[in-house]
Amino acid sequence: MKSLWRMSRRRPARRITQKNNSIGGVCRLTYCNPKQIGGILIAKLIVAEKPSVAMSYAKVLGATSRQDGYLEGNGYLVSWCVGHLVELAPPNIYDAKYVKWSIADLPILPQKWQYLVSASTKKQFGILQKLMHRPDVESVICATDAGREGELIFRLVYQQVGCKKPFTRLWLSSMEENAIREGFAHLKPSTEYDALYNAALCRERADWMVGINASRLFSCLYNQPLAVGRVMTPVLAMTVVREAAIAAFVPEKFYTVDLELTSGCTASSRRIPEKSVAENLLEACRKEMVATIQRITRKEKSENPPPLYDLTTLQRDANRLLGYSAQQTLDYVQSLYEKKLTTYPRTDSCYITDDDEEMLEELTEELERFLDITPEDVDEAVPRIRRTVNREKVTDHHAILPTRSMLQTDLDALPKGERNVLKLIIARTLMAVGKSFRYLETLLTTECAGEEFTAKGKEVLEEGWKAVERKVLADILNRKQELTALPNAAENECGILNAELKEGQTSPPKHFTEDTLLHAMEIASADSMPEGVERQGIGTPATRAATIEKLVQKGFLERKGSKKTKVLLPTDKGKALITVMPEEIQSAEMTADWETKLLRIERSEMEPSEFMTEINTMITELVKNTEMKKGVNALMKNKTIGVCPNCGANVVEREKGWFCENRECRFVLWKDNAFFKRLGKRLDAHVADKLLRDGRVRLKDCKSAKGKTYNATVLLSCEADGRSKFSLEFEGGC
Repeated sequence: MKSLWRMSRRRPARRITQKNNSIGGVCRLTYCNPKQIGGILIAKLIVAEKPSVAMSYAKVLGATSRQDGYLEGNGYLVSWCVGHLVELAPPNIYDAKYVKWSIADLPILPQKWQYLVSASTKKQFGILQKLMHRPDVESVICATDAGREGELIFRLVYQQVGCKKPFTRLWLSSMEENAIREGFAHLKPSTEYDALYNAALCRERADWMVGINASRLFSCLYNQPLAVGRVMTPVLAMTVVREAAIAAFVPEKFYTVDLELTSGCTASSRRIPEKSVAENLLEACRKEMVATIQRITRKEKSENPPPLYDLTTLQRDANRLLGYSAQQTLDYVQSLYEKKLTTYPRTDSCYITDDDEEMLEELTEELERFLDITPEDVDEAVPRIRRTVNREKVTDHHAILPTRSMLQTDLDALPKGERNVLKLIIARTLMAVGKSFRYLETLLTTECAGEEFTAKGKEVLEEGWKAVERKVLADILNRKQELTALPNAAENECGILNAELKEGQTSPPKHFTEDTLLHAMEIASADSMPEGVERQGIGTPATRAATIEKLVQKGFLERKGSKKTKVLLPTDKGKALITVMPEEIQSAEMTADWETKLLRIERSEMEPSEFMTEINTMITELVKNTEMKKGVNALMKNKTIGVCPNCGANVVEREKGWFCENRECRFVLWKDNAFFKRLGKRLDAHVADKLLRDGRVRLKDCKSAKGKTYNATVLLSCEADGRSKFSLEFEGGC
């Protein structure tokens, strides 16, 4: 049996070609033959990005013995990170004075970068530290996600524990067993990915410098906490500019005259700005009641199949068709990847390499049988797979594809969100290799009362890839093909059955949805990009969803609308932030320029030190030249919701809670409140308002630790130091 993911005989320039140990297309994984040195059994340590992935590796490698934080067996130790185990240290680690935010202390530009292990991940870090220093571990395999961030996650741990042992790199696009076997049989030298690590390191440190310095600068200038981000702020600016354009838009009325013709179609006039002119035309047409056919133009047109999915395009379709947020879609497709049902999701390519051409051909044939797609729906006459092949446009990973493992899966057993996203991927794979959609477009031009009227019609000649879309996505699309052909008009004249006046008006720009905002992020500053750059716009496919979510969480954006169709609108807080931001921070060009330079570092075309020097200069100039804008204090004011029960000052709402404006007072109502969590409730704006106004709030259906429900009243008081204190008063005096 041939492997779905065959070993590549040609690799991208960045990678080193290694000898193919596969036999008959099936990769023969050479297991680590345990050897002894001085009586010690020597093993290899594999570090995955998360436990579920580590389990998949361990199963293939035969490491079946479960230990605390790792698996062991067959000469391997398989462990994992939990996201970023090692993170950049906060400013106060460099100097205690940075605990207090002050413009006088800016800019903060570390000369020697420091890292910390977070409290929540300390245990797993300790396990990896012990494993890396075990005397029986001869070498390490970096098996984190195959991308920029995955490389960073591993290397920071490797360096933080002080490991000096040699390590190699596992690079996968699929979690299927054959792909895993092939990957471990053809591990890459770590040096091949040094440039990728350098790019990741530059991105992380530059983002830290912008975030720390800009956030402190503007927070101090406007006397309130303001979060500023290199990617986040330009995206917010896009939404603010769009809403300003909508608010400034003045609709203009226009009128058309529609003629219902005896030939069986409706012809419309041009848009007429003046109502009186349109009314005069209407009356004239009603008098004549005959239209003269000027010309009939028929033209055959076609729509090529859409390309395979990259992550951003998948997120856009899932939002447009299913109402899923970008983050939801990423979560669903990541889960599908870990279940071995799709290939690696965080890709910015919608192509495959020529090495994968045969694989895709075999896969599509099986998908067609699996879904009962008939031969007339797909393209047999031309090399259909070739249009999906472009090695130059495949960077780290090819397009998102279903796997052969998916063919043995009961789709109905999957969670609804995963099932729907998988159907989109399956459909797009088959659509990409389908025939073109061909149709006949007819344009009928008539004349009546000295005015031209036109009617358009379409007739399907060959459904092509749209047949696949209709069959596979029928329940998702929930729409019918609405193409109608104009009847043949053999006569020079046709009668008018009815004539009527239609009123319309010009439309403003549309509010951003996640679909359209993702697209805007993807093409931002594309005109200023150098030729040949694959990764354009703001952020990367892997980070765009998180950027949108962060803006929502921080209260800069809000989702409004129906469950399926939600728009993203800037809040007053978001508008105020953009109002005070200098152009270089809110401009999409800066972050797009960063992405270009990071890609050059990734390709060893630019020195990391050159990039970091540019960032240092930019931050220094920003701090030196930025002053508070006059007249915006009113915009920057936080919403006051009540009076502090401790000192009597105003209590204002901020991102994480409701704070006393008196800096010397310690009173705060935290939104993420442990006391209310224990009751099965959340401290929202309504509850905070009641507590501050009345000192109490009645809650229904609180839950005890044993799951019983009860009603109670929460009482608010203050500790001796001003901190909030809660107590319960039960109904009935108990």
